[in-house]
Amino acid sequence: MPEIAPPSLDHLRTFLVVVEEGSFNAAARKLGRAISVVSYAIAQLEAQLDVRLFDREGSRKPQLTEQGRALVSEAHTIADDVDALLAKVRSLRQGLEAELSFAVDVMVPGNVLARLLRDFQARFPSVALRLHVEALGAVAALVQEGRATLAVAGPDILDLPEIERETIGSVELVAVAAPGHPLASAKHIAPGETRKHLQLVLTDRSPLTAGRDFSVLSPRSWRLADLGAKHALLKEGIGWGSMPRHRVQEDLDSGALVELILPEWSSKDYALVALWRKDSPPGPAAVWVLDEMRERLAKCP
Repeated sequence: MPEIAPPSLDHLRTFLVVVEEGSFNAAARKLGRAISVVSYAIAQLEAQLDVRLFDREGSRKPQLTEQGRALVSEAHTIADDVDALLAKVRSLRQGLEAELSFAVDVMVPGNVLARLLRDFQARFPSVALRLHVEALGAVAALVQEGRATLAVAGPDILDLPEIERETIGSVELVAVAAPGHPLASAKHIAPGETRKHLQLVLTDRSPLTAGRDFSVLSPRSWRLADLGAKHALLKEGIGWGSMPRHRVQEDLDSGALVELILPEWSSKDYALVALWRKDSPPGPAAVWVLDEMRERLAKCP
């Protein structure tokens, strides 16, 4: 039996990309390499480990062998451990960040964010801040692309292997409409009644949430990428929709908007999730922001 040689880390990473992408061609595109380089890396890894990782016979796409499937988890563990080691070294070498690129979901309460950033400026005067406010998948996309160091996103983001996530709080969503809207004036809203009325829906252009609908009950809908525009249209009675309670509480108190009691809808918690890349963990300033955001969201009514 041949002696097993220690595998190359690059070959292990190539193996994982082939598994994730489903083919050598797709892996080559993602890695920016020629397909021959990907094929060579897999062949070398199989030689080093003396196992057959993929069955290439009778299919245009390589299929994991039983041995290959058994090694995927270990390969992920090795790659993640090395990423964590390298990230820790970078953190130790860099110390305090020169700049923090921070992305937040539009659902994050504005007063919480503003006060946090006020205190951030006082505590870290030398750290430049780049703030992005986006909706849905656009928040996670900034982290995935390396354009944001830290993000606070919504709950409906696909699990991405290169990104760590931690739930740090939530906000309450309520269904609302203007007082003159038929749903607001009805004494009782029957099941299915919302389908007869235009629903205003928050959306974004991110590929991470492309084609996905969240809490859409009506076949008639307008898609809006701006929460402020949605708020204004709701107050004009153009349609009904959900909003974070903190954003519309004054309108509910004044009667400018009415909370709808829908049989298909109950008050929902919209989870807020911290995101960062595994290979770029939060530095001291980002860790402070993460801890403070978690604490302040817990106190937010």
